[in-house]
Amino acid sequence: MDVPPWLRARPSRFPGVPAWGAATSSAPLEPFAISQFPNITREWALGGADGTGVRVCVVDSGVDDSHPQIGRLETSAAVVMDEQGQLSVQEGVHEDLAGHGTACAGVIRSVAPGASLSSVRVLTHGKNGSGQALLEGLSWAIDQNFDIVNLSLSTTLPAIAAELRELADRAYFRRTVLVVSAHNMPVLSYPWTFSSVISVACHNEEDPMRYYYNAGPPVDFFARGIRVRVPWTGRTERVNTGNSFAAPHLAGIAALILSKHRWLTPFQLKSVLFMTADNVAAADPVDTGIAALAEEGAGEHEQHAMER
Repeated sequence: MDVPPWLRARPSRFPGVPAWGAATSSAPLEPFAISQFPNITREWALGGADGTGVRVCVVDSGVDDSHPQIGRLETSAAVVMDEQGQLSVQEGVHEDLAGHGTACAGVIRSVAPGASLSSVRVLTHGKNGSGQALLEGLSWAIDQNFDIVNLSLSTTLPAIAAELRELADRAYFRRTVLVVSAHNMPVLSYPWTFSSVISVACHNEEDPMRYYYNAGPPVDFFARGIRVRVPWTGRTERVNTGNSFAAPHLAGIAALILSKHRWLTPFQLKSVLFMTADNVAAADPVDTGIAALAEEGAGEHEQHAMER
């Protein structure tokens, strides 16, 4: 089918069926390509993939597409304010005002070189921006039907938390995956704390393809983010540290998976990421020795319990 179900016009209500229901006795649901997973492995998930066919948008400080590590952008846009103080998104050539967006785009490009990259600038010099600019830019990105949106930023403004949550939910239901970095400080911020997004913090290993599932929410995954060499404005490079650079690593990995399995929903994609994380048990523990480790761990747990 040319248009996936989540991008089609909402069907009219079926007579005699409550709202949101379906008259499957007369209009059976169309088959869904991936409803039951086989045994998930890294090779099944992303082996041989380069991100081709996946559209990724970086919502940040802009992206310098003249940098040799970035290359051509599908779309470049920026949130601007008119004389009346109204915000809107304008497409065109918009330089990176801080370097942060270029760095994130470069990480994504290094992991998923075949993915299509776009940019919408919501931050200004010094990597600051208004909450309303974030809302405007994120709303635009969702409406463009990107497959993945990378948000290596967050806000501590509770006044816009509800609107941000609505946008995150809208993205989720439209099958746009929001990959969001956790705040670098132990403060309450948004939208990485929302369950509808994929939230990422950093680990301190150098392998860009190594990522871990975190069983202690709200962070979902850990990816590379310590001392990462990234492209910067002026065709330069820097070595940076922060959760900001962990998120695009996982966004790139997600792009690899989606390029092989285009019909994955955000829920399914997060499940595949979970099952292929480096600290999650293999499907067949007998071949990996995990079963023995599990038994040993269970014995230790029982011993500790008896001691208590």
